[in-house]
Amino acid sequence: MRYTRSVFIFLIALVISISPAAFAEQPMTVDIKRMSLETATKIAQAAIAACRKERVQIAVTVVDRGGHAQVVMRDVLAMDLTLPISYQKAYTAMSFNTATSALAGRFTSSVSIAKVDNVLPAAGGVPIAASGTILGGVGVSGAPSGKTDEKCAKAGVEAVQADLEMATM
Repeated sequence: MRYTRSVFIFLIALVISISPAAFAEQPMTVDIKRMSLETATKIAQAAIAACRKERVQIAVTVVDRGGHAQVVMRDVLAMDLTLPISYQKAYTAMSFNTATSALAGRFTSSVSIAKVDNVLPAAGGVPIAASGTILGGVGVSGAPSGKTDEKCAKAGVEAVQADLEMATM
Protein backbone atom coordinates (compact mmCIF):
# COMPACT_ATOMS: atom_id res chain seq x y z
CA MET A 1 0.00 0.00 0.00
CA ARG A 2 2.80 2.38 0.94
CA TYR A 3 4.64 1.56 -2.31
CA THR A 4 1.51 2.23 -4.38
CA ARG A 5 0.95 5.55 -2.63
CA SER A 6 4.56 6.61 -3.30
CA VAL A 7 4.29 5.71 -6.97
CA PHE A 8 1.03 7.61 -7.22
CA ILE A 9 2.53 10.73 -5.61
CA PHE A 10 5.58 10.46 -7.87
CA LEU A 11 3.39 10.24 -10.98
CA ILE A 12 1.34 13.28 -9.94
CA ALA A 13 4.53 15.27 -9.31
CA LEU A 14 5.87 14.19 -12.69
CA VAL A 15 2.71 15.27 -14.49
CA ILE A 16 2.68 18.61 -12.70
CA SER A 17 6.33 19.26 -13.53
CA ILE A 18 5.98 18.29 -17.21
CA SER A 19 2.65 19.95 -17.96
CA PRO A 20 3.70 23.62 -17.79
CA ALA A 21 6.63 22.99 -20.12
CA ALA A 22 4.44 21.15 -22.62
CA PHE A 23 1.76 23.83 -22.56
CA ALA A 24 4.25 26.68 -22.69
CA GLU A 25 5.23 25.62 -26.21
CA GLN A 26 1.65 25.80 -27.45
CA PRO A 27 0.18 29.09 -28.68
CA MET A 28 -2.70 30.61 -26.75
CA THR A 29 -4.73 31.03 -29.95
CA VAL A 30 -4.83 29.33 -33.32
CA ASP A 31 -5.14 31.17 -36.62
CA ILE A 32 -7.58 29.52 -38.99
CA LYS A 33 -7.68 30.37 -42.68
CA ARG A 34 -11.17 30.81 -44.10
CA MET A 35 -12.52 31.62 -47.53
CA SER A 36 -14.22 34.94 -48.04
CA LEU A 37 -17.81 35.04 -49.25
CA GLU A 38 -16.54 36.48 -52.52
CA THR A 39 -14.19 33.53 -53.05
CA ALA A 40 -16.90 30.97 -52.29
CA THR A 41 -19.25 32.81 -54.67
CA LYS A 42 -16.65 32.76 -57.47
CA ILE A 43 -16.27 29.00 -57.00
CA ALA A 44 -20.02 28.43 -57.23
CA GLN A 45 -20.44 30.71 -60.25
CA ALA A 46 -17.53 29.06 -62.10
CA ALA A 47 -19.01 25.60 -61.42
CA ILE A 48 -22.38 26.67 -62.83
CA ALA A 49 -20.71 28.24 -65.87
CA ALA A 50 -18.74 25.03 -66.54
CA CYS A 51 -21.90 22.93 -66.38
CA ARG A 52 -23.78 25.34 -68.62
CA LYS A 53 -21.07 24.76 -71.25
CA GLU A 54 -22.01 21.08 -70.96
CA ARG A 55 -25.69 22.12 -71.34
CA VAL A 56 -26.47 20.93 -67.83
CA GLN A 57 -28.42 22.70 -65.09
CA ILE A 58 -27.01 22.00 -61.64
CA ALA A 59 -26.99 23.03 -58.02
CA VAL A 60 -23.70 23.83 -56.32
CA THR A 61 -22.86 24.15 -52.64
CA VAL A 62 -19.63 25.53 -51.22
CA VAL A 63 -18.97 24.62 -47.58
CA ASP A 64 -16.39 26.12 -45.25
CA ARG A 65 -13.81 24.10 -43.33
CA GLY A 66 -16.41 23.31 -40.67
CA GLY A 67 -18.83 21.83 -43.20
CA HIS A 68 -21.26 24.76 -43.02
CA ALA A 69 -22.85 25.92 -46.26
CA GLN A 70 -21.30 29.21 -47.30
CA VAL A 71 -22.81 29.57 -50.78
CA VAL A 72 -25.67 27.61 -52.32
CA MET A 73 -26.80 28.20 -55.90
CA ARG A 74 -29.29 26.37 -58.07
CA ASP A 75 -29.49 27.03 -61.79
CA VAL A 76 -32.93 27.82 -63.14
CA LEU A 77 -33.95 24.33 -64.26
CA ALA A 78 -32.03 22.19 -61.76
CA MET A 79 -34.30 19.91 -59.75
CA ASP A 80 -34.89 20.63 -56.07
CA LEU A 81 -33.28 17.32 -55.13
CA THR A 82 -29.93 18.63 -56.38
CA LEU A 83 -29.70 21.03 -53.42
CA PRO A 84 -29.25 18.53 -50.57
CA ILE A 85 -27.12 16.25 -52.76
CA SER A 86 -24.72 19.07 -53.67
CA TYR A 87 -24.37 19.88 -49.96
CA GLN A 88 -23.66 16.25 -49.06
CA LYS A 89 -21.00 15.98 -51.77
CA ALA A 90 -19.33 19.21 -50.62
CA TYR A 91 -19.44 18.12 -46.97
CA THR A 92 -17.96 14.71 -47.81
CA ALA A 93 -15.16 16.17 -49.95
CA MET A 94 -14.25 18.60 -47.16
CA SER A 95 -14.44 15.93 -44.45
CA PHE A 96 -12.21 13.43 -46.24
CA ASN A 97 -10.08 16.05 -48.05
CA THR A 98 -10.46 14.12 -51.28
CA ALA A 99 -12.66 14.04 -54.35
CA THR A 100 -15.81 12.10 -53.59
CA SER A 101 -15.30 9.97 -56.71
CA ALA A 102 -12.31 8.42 -54.92
CA LEU A 103 -14.66 7.26 -52.16
CA ALA A 104 -17.31 5.64 -54.38
CA GLY A 105 -17.63 1.96 -53.55
CA ARG A 106 -15.23 2.25 -50.64
CA PHE A 107 -17.84 2.07 -47.90
CA THR A 108 -19.96 -1.00 -48.52
CA SER A 109 -20.45 -2.37 -45.01
CA SER A 110 -23.89 -1.95 -43.48
CA VAL A 111 -22.24 -0.08 -40.58
CA SER A 112 -19.87 1.99 -42.66
CA ILE A 113 -19.08 5.70 -42.52
CA ALA A 114 -21.41 6.21 -45.47
CA LYS A 115 -24.29 5.78 -43.01
CA VAL A 116 -23.25 9.00 -41.21
CA ASP A 117 -25.53 11.97 -41.89
CA ASN A 118 -24.47 14.10 -44.86
CA VAL A 119 -21.73 11.72 -46.05
CA LEU A 120 -22.25 10.86 -49.72
CA PRO A 121 -19.40 8.99 -51.42
CA ALA A 122 -20.57 9.71 -54.99
CA ALA A 123 -18.70 11.66 -57.66
CA GLY A 124 -19.29 15.39 -57.76
CA GLY A 125 -17.53 16.78 -54.70
CA VAL A 126 -13.98 18.13 -54.42
CA PRO A 127 -12.07 19.66 -51.52
CA ILE A 128 -10.92 23.26 -51.56
CA ALA A 129 -7.35 23.47 -50.28
CA ALA A 130 -4.39 25.79 -50.62
CA SER A 131 -0.82 25.38 -49.39
CA GLY A 132 -1.76 22.22 -47.54
CA THR A 133 -4.65 23.84 -45.68
CA ILE A 134 -8.20 22.56 -46.13
CA LEU A 135 -10.52 25.52 -46.66
CA GLY A 136 -13.76 23.74 -47.52
CA GLY A 137 -15.43 21.71 -50.21
CA VAL A 138 -17.60 22.17 -53.27
CA GLY A 139 -20.33 19.81 -54.38
CA VAL A 140 -22.25 19.72 -57.64
CA SER A 141 -25.40 17.77 -58.43
CA GLY A 142 -27.70 17.63 -61.44
CA ALA A 143 -25.61 16.40 -64.36
CA PRO A 144 -26.45 13.04 -65.93
CA SER A 145 -23.22 11.61 -64.51
CA GLY A 146 -21.08 12.16 -61.44
CA LYS A 147 -18.09 12.64 -63.74
CA THR A 148 -19.68 15.77 -65.18
CA ASP A 149 -20.66 16.97 -61.70
CA GLU A 150 -17.04 16.55 -60.60
CA LYS A 151 -15.68 18.25 -63.73
CA CYS A 152 -17.81 21.31 -62.93
CA ALA A 153 -16.83 21.27 -59.24
CA LYS A 154 -13.15 21.15 -60.23
CA ALA A 155 -13.69 24.07 -62.62
CA GLY A 156 -15.07 26.06 -59.70
CA VAL A 157 -11.99 25.43 -57.57
CA GLU A 158 -9.61 26.03 -60.48
CA ALA A 159 -11.18 29.48 -60.98
CA VAL A 160 -9.72 30.63 -57.64
CA GLN A 161 -6.89 28.17 -56.95
CA ALA A 162 -3.99 30.47 -57.91
CA ASP A 163 -5.41 33.33 -55.82
CA LEU A 164 -5.96 31.00 -52.85
CA GLU A 165 -2.38 29.74 -53.05
CA MET A 166 -1.06 33.31 -53.01
CA ALA A 167 -3.36 34.32 -50.16
CA THR A 168 -2.29 31.45 -47.89
CA MET A 169 1.45 32.13 -48.24
